[in-house]
Amino acid sequence: MSLIPEIKPQQSIELLKELHILTRDGKINQDTRRKLKQVYHLYQFIEPLMADVLKQKDSLSLVDHGAGKSYLGFILYDLFLKDKPGAHVYGIETRADLVTRSEALAHRLGFEGMSFLAMTVEESMSSTQLPEKIDIVTALHACNTATDDAIRFALNRDAQYIVLVPCCQAEVAAALRSNKGSTLGKTPLSELWRHPIHTREFGSQLTNVLRCLQLEARGYQLTVTELVGWEHSMKNELIIAKKTGGFKKSARERQLQILKECHLEALADRFAY
Repeated sequence: MSLIPEIKPQQSIELLKELHILTRDGKINQDTRRKLKQVYHLYQFIEPLMADVLKQKDSLSLVDHGAGKSYLGFILYDLFLKDKPGAHVYGIETRADLVTRSEALAHRLGFEGMSFLAMTVEESMSSTQLPEKIDIVTALHACNTATDDAIRFALNRDAQYIVLVPCCQAEVAAALRSNKGSTLGKTPLSELWRHPIHTREFGSQLTNVLRCLQLEARGYQLTVTELVGWEHSMKNELIIAKKTGGFKKSARERQLQILKECHLEALADRFAY
């Protein structure tokens, strides 16, 4: 058992050193203590989802998009899944060097239920290296439209749970900006994106609203909350979606109406499919 009270008894000390949460001599400082707190805060949201899947069956597949150094996947596997023989975590990352590094770390730790694939989120949608059915899809700070691709992937693979911490997405703001000349004055709502800073912020807010409606339209029940303790990033919105039913017409109608009111019909293929 670790002598550092913040570290959970089942936690791999070697993993925490590799993730630079602990120093090489096993110590922790104020910055890394904060980092560990953030990890556990996110873990507490995802652990019940994994437990629910495993309560229903003896296997679990989790795909982490935009994995980077596969920080999240390693923590989830180490704290909860490493003693579950039917569990498998897939890390999707475009940078081949990070994939190679994660593969080497998983091998050293004996984490046999972890795989890493060098590809874009979009490429993963048609990849045969991933199961046809995925239980949980996560995407933390997947930049620009990668979060939307992760949502599309999750829908295509009939994910039971989807966990998103959306990152920047400039597409909606760019569309608002390009249409500004023809929309200003036609509706009082155009005041929401008249000034450049409002265009950016409103575009970001609108993007996540459209994402939520997309998930609701496809039969998911949503929890939208905040990742407390992530003060270093303004992008701390957490969206958790659980598949509960079939297509919801009312959510799709609201989504299309918002696109129409904001003169964003051209983005329907992105957000309303």
